Amino acid sequence: MPSAFTHAFAAFALGKASGVKRQVRFWVLSVFCAVVPDVDVVSFYFHVERGSMFGHRGLTHSLLFAVLLALVVVWLGFRKTPAFSQRWWKLLLYFFIVTASHGLLDALTNGGAGVAFFAPFDATRYFFLWRPIPISPIGLRFFSQRGLEVFWNEFLWIWIPASLVVGVVLLYRRLRVAREVSSSLAARFQRLSLEYPR
Repeated sequence: MPSAFTHAFAAFALGKASGVKRQVRFWVLSVFCAVVPDVDVVSFYFHVERGSMFGHRGLTHSLLFAVLLALVVVWLGFRKTPAFSQRWWKLLLYFFIVTASHGLLDALTNGGAGVAFFAPFDATRYFFLWRPIPISPIGLRFFSQRGLEVFWNEFLWIWIPASLVVGVVLLYRRLRVAREVSSSLAARFQRLSLEYPR
């Protein structure tokens, strides 16, 4: 899997690129959704069979889990948002994408089990054809030479491209706001010119 740091950064990048109004709670829940699928690593300690629905990259990495977690997060974390309102749907979609991003990034790794995207309906494990990310050491083993090499690779393949995408999105938004302000000022000036001709 990519490291927890990279999953958290993916949530940060998605949050910056989203049009959702952001608060501290928003960021905490974003990081939570991005990293919580790996709660299934406890299966290693219980000797769950590799490839099991309840094993690593199984049920908690599925799209169904992403939907259910998004529903719970929006319901508990944004109680003042009216259900089924436009903001409610935006939040639901956002937290679904953040949670699902975990499995999508795991499917880009070069080892381990594939991701059971369609669990519990289908136990098939999937990888993407292009897998440039080496699997990350788990736990304290991450803080080693091997972990440093993995993190550098994640930085090249995830952090830099995600940062560039966020930069482009933010630049586009600023230019759009500037264009709208400019158009508004031009329209106001034109009205004034018609009302008070020289």
